Amino acid sequence: MSTMSNNPTPAGETPSALTAAQKFLRDAATKSADLVHREIIRKNMDSYDAAHNRGRARIKDWEAARRKCQEIKREAINNLDKYLLQFEQKVLERGGHVFWAANGDEACAYIKDLAIGRGVKTVVKSKSMVTEEMHLAPVLEAAGMRVWETDLGEFIVQLRNEAPYHIVTPAMHLDRNQIRDLFREKLGEDIPDADPQKLVALARRKLREAFFAAEMGISGANFLVADAGVVAITTNEGNGRLSTSLPRIHVAVTGIEKVIPRLEDLGTLWPVLATSGTGQPITTYSTLVGGPKRADEADGPEEFHVVLLDNGRSGLLANAEEREVLHCIRCGACLNICPVYRNIGGHTYNTTYPGPIGSVLTPHLRGSEFQHLSYASSLCGACTSVCPVNINLHHHLLHNRRDFTKAGGAKTGGERTQFKLWRTAMLHPRLYALGGWMMRHSLRLVYGMGLAGTALDPMRAWSRKRRPVTLPAQSFRARWKKELSKSDQGRSAGGSK
Repeated sequence: MSTMSNNPTPAGETPSALTAAQKFLRDAATKSADLVHREIIRKNMDSYDAAHNRGRARIKDWEAARRKCQEIKREAINNLDKYLLQFEQKVLERGGHVFWAANGDEACAYIKDLAIGRGVKTVVKSKSMVTEEMHLAPVLEAAGMRVWETDLGEFIVQLRNEAPYHIVTPAMHLDRNQIRDLFREKLGEDIPDADPQKLVALARRKLREAFFAAEMGISGANFLVADAGVVAITTNEGNGRLSTSLPRIHVAVTGIEKVIPRLEDLGTLWPVLATSGTGQPITTYSTLVGGPKRADEADGPEEFHVVLLDNGRSGLLANAEEREVLHCIRCGACLNICPVYRNIGGHTYNTTYPGPIGSVLTPHLRGSEFQHLSYASSLCGACTSVCPVNINLHHHLLHNRRDFTKAGGAKTGGERTQFKLWRTAMLHPRLYALGGWMMRHSLRLVYGMGLAGTALDPMRAWSRKRRPVTLPAQSFRARWKKELSKSDQGRSAGGSK
């Protein structure tokens, strides 16, 4: 089997002919019209909703659990320097190595040089969004190494040569028949009935070969425990433990915001993460890794390295108003509840972190090119309501929009003119009333001539795909004035008696 980069086109890069915003609008229109895609996502999301509701019911006071998680992350982020140094000291004491990477290029260079220096030919990876963020796999493959994604969903999208669709369930957008066809094409084995157990068994056989051949295993980290100096990893497949224990070198790659103060904090964070992510009471495998194996241990890596990635996080940390975005524990709950994500899907965002959290985070990490994502929201607040660490996501989307507008990049000249006209009308009631009268009569003329949905229709964005808006016989202002007049007449008649 030839390996492929699981993200051959780095997330966020677009063809030169299209800006990121234009590509987003094009892909959103395509995906929202794809009824097969929408049906697959709807079924998966309905299943998640049911599991999530059951999971929340198992916790006596869900809101209290959320507040506790929020407190833990707030303490960690507000004292990030202290806890990261404490974590580093503990790892070093056990014989591990810690590398501080200012950006993705530095992190990739460190891991590549380490692999080349140790003669690594095969690398196995458990699921890690941070390695997606820094585009690690293509760098290692360009250096001549074979890189295997070992999470089943990641393995599937790697075979498809595409980025993960979702931060928790990377292949959510595919049904089992599509996976069967993919395995037949890429792995050379056909499973006619597309039985899920047989598909998993086929992937397991292929991946076991990689596990036993790999010299380096790479993982992410769900949490970095400062007082214990251990990396906490949660997975629902055994690939996480195989990737971190079988190869002679283990590299954990993580964002600096993943640190938490105490080991006991996992007692709250782990079950809340599992409930928010998949609805489980706790994730199937909860693993703590703190260093290379000792002389009296049979299993474990000979070398243990932790790469702490900044990549824009320090800038976000310095912004007191936006800092709580770093509290995110990557559960995916906001993606699952978001009506926009449910219709346009994960790949449309064209960035490592899709959905509401990605729309908030990405402009801070990757710049103004991705500010259009802040507008990819209905601002319904559903994301905020499910966030297990109480991040006020929809308000941060508004903050991003505000900041983008202040920087002069949010609106075109035409849009700015329209808003100025709207402001003028709102400040002058008679002008507002005249505008409403003109619009009603113009629309009656357009609709009467059968031009609804054409370029001459001011409501074209609505009526080209929907029934034209029903026009009232009179404005609300006129009706209100009429009702007030009736009320005054009634009071006058009552008084005369």
